[in-house]
Order: sequence, then structure tokens, then C-alpha cells
Amino acid sequence: MARSGLTGSVGGAGEWDDRGVTQSDSAQQAGQLLVRSRPGRWVLLATVLGSSMVMLDSTVVNVALPTIGRDLSASLGDLQWTVTAYTLTLAGLILLGGSLGDRLGRRRVFLVGVVWFALASALCGAAPSVGVLIGARVLQGIGGALLTPGSLAIIQATFAPDDRPRAVGAWSGLGGVASAIGPVLGGWLVQAGGWRWVFLLNLPLAAAVVAVSVRHVPETKDPSARGGFDVAGAALAALALAGITYALIEAPEQSGQLAGVVAAGLLGAAAAIGFVVVEHRRTAISGRIPPMLPLDVFASRQFTAINVVTFLVYGAFGGMLFLLVLQLQVVSGFTPLAAGSALLPVTLLMLLLSARSGGLAQRVGPRWLMTIGITGCAVGMALMTRIGAHASYLTDVLPAVTVFGLGLSLTVAPLTATVLASAEIRHAGVASGVNNAVARSAGLVAVAALPAAVGLGAESYHAPARFDHGFDMAVTGCAVVLLIAAALTAILIDNGVLRREDRTSIVPECRVNCTVGAPPLEPTQLVVQAEGEGRPG
Repeated sequence: MARSGLTGSVGGAGEWDDRGVTQSDSAQQAGQLLVRSRPGRWVLLATVLGSSMVMLDSTVVNVALPTIGRDLSASLGDLQWTVTAYTLTLAGLILLGGSLGDRLGRRRVFLVGVVWFALASALCGAAPSVGVLIGARVLQGIGGALLTPGSLAIIQATFAPDDRPRAVGAWSGLGGVASAIGPVLGGWLVQAGGWRWVFLLNLPLAAAVVAVSVRHVPETKDPSARGGFDVAGAALAALALAGITYALIEAPEQSGQLAGVVAAGLLGAAAAIGFVVVEHRRTAISGRIPPMLPLDVFASRQFTAINVVTFLVYGAFGGMLFLLVLQLQVVSGFTPLAAGSALLPVTLLMLLLSARSGGLAQRVGPRWLMTIGITGCAVGMALMTRIGAHASYLTDVLPAVTVFGLGLSLTVAPLTATVLASAEIRHAGVASGVNNAVARSAGLVAVAALPAAVGLGAESYHAPARFDHGFDMAVTGCAVVLLIAAALTAILIDNGVLRREDRTSIVPECRVNCTVGAPPLEPTQLVVQAEGEGRPG
């Protein structure tokens, strides 16, 4: 049995000796925790609460945007930055965060991320201006990039191989509950106490995570990790996203001062090219610093194709979700709580159907299941054009979100499984991280670009009729993008990719995912050693 690189102490319960066994009678052997055991439940509690903070902040903030705009006199561009500043640093640094945990200690980096996230949340809650709020959201994203990959890596390294599927399933399922209640909780907090409580909610959660982690979560490292950190790659990736995002958001608001906007866009494009060059060089030359993104993972045509589909699908989702909550409050007159509850049918359908669609995709192949699912999402978005002034939830909102939810339930699990199955086993962990980063980047670009593309300017959300027209154009455009993604899926995705005998080891351990912000981070093969060593256990 592989040790999984477990080192250090188990929350002060005892020290690990050279064989990976604690000197405390209550501690477990490295990589041998069980979900039903008391130590295993403590580890699950810490990792689920930690990742839930990130999931909550990906959903609750949207509900509070109109109230934030009124309270801080923010423009539509400011509200876009409130969302994208967080996603930008999260997407740009999440791969680096996983690498830091492997080398410096997963519990250590996870705890740093939790504390960082909590302090940034406190700053968000106390922000006196929209500029301070946006800056604090940048800091929140950094904390999220440190704790998110660490939460699942801790599970992979500490639970026994046979129990990892149950542990990952519990992690994803309970995290999905956090995503489900996020909009509802956000709406209630905005109405009951004000938008600042949306951020301050993270403080007691973070305190609980720190207390449990210090006492009960063992420290783990990757003993095979060597070399330095790809800081240059991470910096170039973040700079590329920042420059492009700035240009897309600020172009309509600074139409008379386009020089700065153009310069930011060119800087972002140059940084993106520089990122590819740096990662290509580090992939080709096995040097002291391994690449953050080994480009040979894209040697698989299937992996490249599924990530193109991911970008289109999650871009359409991100743009729609940003504007829908605003539409419901600004145009339809819904309260924050009602707007936050509007998408609950989507969550319920995901909970009921995602696992079944994942199993069905493994039996019949992902191509047509995903094609039908993505097309269903497009139909649901087209129905959202019925949501206007004085919209009825039962006749206008519910049919649209129900059709969208049915399509989404057929799409997410097969998409995630195909990502892992289309990459070589040695790249499975990287493949999951790349796909997650692609999805988050797609949402980032969509939120930045979509309002300007449909003519929604700085003060549009103060003009319901203008916003309604822009929303109709936006969801129609998103539906068209989804139809393109469905066509690419039907043409490019290999229907047998999940049914090959040599791919059975990389079917995702968890098939349930309740958030549409990004695919689940499932580095399922973090514990797989070199190909000659076989599977663990």
C-alpha cells in the first residue's frame, strides 16, 4: 500500500514515524482513514466546510448585486468587477495552489487559504466603497485558489483507496448542498441584515474549519514532488486574464479613453502568448521547475475538443446566471430572496439525475447524452426571454429553469467523466484542474464581455426597459453558443471514450455535481503512481 506521502502530525494527536504510523493509539495509518470512522468524519467536515465557503461565495454574491449597486452607487461595470475580480484570481492561481500544497504540505496551504479567505471576507463586509470591495474580492480569489484544490487533495491522500469514492462523493454532494442553498441564503441575508452579511457569513465557517483542521486533519505531502514553482506561468496566466477582462469590461464605460483599454487588451494578449511559450519550454525541457500546465496533455484530440466544449458551455452558463438574477430583481420586481430561490429546481434536478446520467454515459457513451443535454440547456435559455416586467414565477420562470435543469443534469457528469477519460492516466489530475480552470475562465470572460455585447452600459440596471431588452439579446446569444457547443459535441466527441477497458480506472469517483460555476475538481488519479507501479491498494 502506498503511503501517499503523509508526514507531520495528526492535529497534535501524535507524530508520524518513518513507517507512516503515529505514536498515538488513536491515530490511523497513512492513507487508511475510513468515511465511517471518527477521524475520517472529522477530515470530511473540515474539507467540506472549507470548500463550501468558496462555493457559497460563487453563488450568494450575485443575489446581492443590485443592493450593492444601490448602496455603493456602483455602475454595471463595477458589479461585473465584483464578480470577475474573484473569479479572475481563483481561475488564474488554482493550479499553482494545488502545486503549493503538494510540495509545502496540503493541510498547511489549506489552512493558509482558509485564514486568507476569511480576512478577505471581513474586508469585503467592511468595504466603504466599491473600489475596496473589488480589491477585497481579488484577495478572496487568492484564498480560494489555495484552499479549493487542497480540500480534495487532503481526501485523496488520507482516505483508504477503497473508501475514496465514498469520501469524494460525500465531499461533492455536501458541497453541492452549499451551492444549492447559496442563492437562497444570500437572498435572505440581504433582506434580513444587508448585503455585508453575505461576506461576514464566512468568518464563523472559517473559524470552525481552522479549529477542526488543526486538531484532526493530518499533514500530507507529495514525496515525489521536486523542483521549484512555476511562478512565471501563474503570473502570466493571471495577467492575461486581468488584461483581457479589463478591456472587455471597461471598453463601454471609457469610450472616450480607449487608449488605456486597448493597451490592457494587448497586454493581456501578450501575456497569454508568453504563458504558452513558457509552459511549452518547460514541458519540452525537463528542468528544475516543472510546468504549471504540461502542454502535452493537449496531445489528445479528445481532451482538446472537450475543453473547447467546456469553454462554450460554461461561458454561456456564467453569462446567463450573472444577468438572470439582475433581471429578476431589476425588471421583474422579485425580492432578493425570491430571485435567489428561482434556480432551486435546477439544483433539485441535478441532485436527482446527475448520478444517473453519469452511469448512463458510461454505458451508452457521452456524445449523444451531452448533445441532448446541451441542446436542452439552449431551449431553457430561449424560454428565459419570457421573463420580463411583472413576470410570473409559475408561468414564466419555472418552465425555463426546469428545462434548463433537465439539460444540465444530462450534461455535467458526462462532460466531467469525458475530460478525465480523454487524458493519459499520468495527466488525470492535471486534466481535471485544467478543465476547472477553463470553465472558470469561460465564466469570467462571459461576465466581462456579454453586457457590452448586448448594449448594456454603465447605468443600464437603473433602466428596467433597457435592461430587459439587453437581457433578451443576451440569453438568445447564449442559447446560440450552446447550440454550437452541441454541434461540436456531436461531431468531435468519441462516443466510446468512457467504455474502453483501458479507461475504466479514470472514470470519475464522484458523478454528482450541484454547481454550474465549474466542473468538480476531481484529481481522481492523484494517488496513481508511475504506470509500472499499477493502481494503489
